[in-house]
Amino acid sequence: MSATIDRTSDVELTSVFRTALPELVVDWEAAEMPEPRVVAFNDELAAELGLGALRDQADVLVGGRLLPGSHPVAMAYAGHQFGSYNPQLGDGRALLLGELSGPDGALVDLHLKGSGRTPFARGGDGRAALGPMLREFVFSEAMHALGVPTTRSLAVVTTGDRVHRAGDDVGALLVRVASSHLRVGTFEYAARLPDRDVLRRLVAHAIERHHPGAAAADVPAFALLDGVVGVQAELIAQWMLVGFVHGVMNTDNTTISGETIDYGPCAFMNRFDPDTVFSSIDHGGRYRYAHQPSIAEWNLTRLAEALLPAVAEDDRSNLEASVEQAKAVLETFMPRFRSAWERGMRSKLGLVDEHDDNGALFDGLIAAMRDDRADLTLTFRMLSDEVRRDTRLVSAPLDHGDAVGAWLPDWRTRLAGEGRDPGDVAAAMDAVNPVYVPRNHLVEAALDAAAGGDLDQFRTLLDAVTDPFTPRPGLERHALPAPDDFDRTYQTFCGT
Repeated sequence: MSATIDRTSDVELTSVFRTALPELVVDWEAAEMPEPRVVAFNDELAAELGLGALRDQADVLVGGRLLPGSHPVAMAYAGHQFGSYNPQLGDGRALLLGELSGPDGALVDLHLKGSGRTPFARGGDGRAALGPMLREFVFSEAMHALGVPTTRSLAVVTTGDRVHRAGDDVGALLVRVASSHLRVGTFEYAARLPDRDVLRRLVAHAIERHHPGAAAADVPAFALLDGVVGVQAELIAQWMLVGFVHGVMNTDNTTISGETIDYGPCAFMNRFDPDTVFSSIDHGGRYRYAHQPSIAEWNLTRLAEALLPAVAEDDRSNLEASVEQAKAVLETFMPRFRSAWERGMRSKLGLVDEHDDNGALFDGLIAAMRDDRADLTLTFRMLSDEVRRDTRLVSAPLDHGDAVGAWLPDWRTRLAGEGRDPGDVAAAMDAVNPVYVPRNHLVEAALDAAAGGDLDQFRTLLDAVTDPFTPRPGLERHALPAPDDFDRTYQTFCGT
């Protein structure tokens, strides 16, 4: 049954990607949902995008009625998953409804997840369960509140039917917003098509949408690579500073825009351990916390390889020169990541001045937190209290361990050398060090309750993590880690 056009809204979508690169999409329609009902709606994001009227239009949110200009498509892409190449992945249970203008005038994608089987479904049912969709809503909005570039969640809609995962689950769909859904895997797919012009047009499209300065470069494709290296270095640094573990950093989950995408088997680390793994399918720890920069660099190398056919001629000398250019760009990733991470650590520790020994100071704290198994989030809030010289901890009842205690004098000496007012230093630290992140035990409790029809815990959790820097009465348990044995066995799942 063909979807009808919704004309009750002033919103009109475009089909820029579909028009520019028809070889990378398949026209498709969302499956019929028997009884869609909105259970979570992002009023703030909707207001920014002029989509507030959709709050009461569940049938539009699930793709049953289309906004003007919408031509839904499933996007094609390939990807390296846990290091192994899959030549065709694509949107197996997702649809791009179209693009609209964001607050800054730039295009953003309106996208469905869990909208039914597509030609890329690879045997799956194309549906989603309520828990994983609410999980993505919480995590994406928490990351946004923490200042980490991310896709956003507009709505979660239950579909009125059931899906079968670990059990018989409530069916649901996520409405997602992103600056685009271009991935490293998109380029891997295009690079292997017989028509090389598709890759060239994809490069031009990505440059225009995300890295327009690259258009004027001598080799625009490598200038694009440089831009992506830069935003990915910043992204990984920012999410590691708040203890985020992605869990499935495949190339199809590495965006050209530098936004975090795919909140499946992800989690925030509590007790600090660089080898932390939460994903149930990451048996070898490939995507463990400390390995994330190396994985990002590996994924970007796959992007460089995919870009080579767009710039290298067939003769060997040209190819060798192009490879060397690409290597030179890739070699900047780790220094850029380290620079971004140290800049963030300086801010988290209340320091302003760059100092030759900053790296050693920061690495010393990381080692101390590891030795103490200190809670990452609360350690930085505790350090604000140390600056205040206040014996009453204002954020949570947590004191430092022996290793962090032995590290403190070097940090205090560095702060004293800057000569700033302690109150100003503490306030600046509190503005970047959250009290609240999605604590794993509370996430699971909220999702379990939601599966039974009770969304109160979900709403309280969402309220905490979307205003993460200010302690508030009634949210004390959201500032505390799980019981010590919880995270030792905790696992997260993809939800597919």
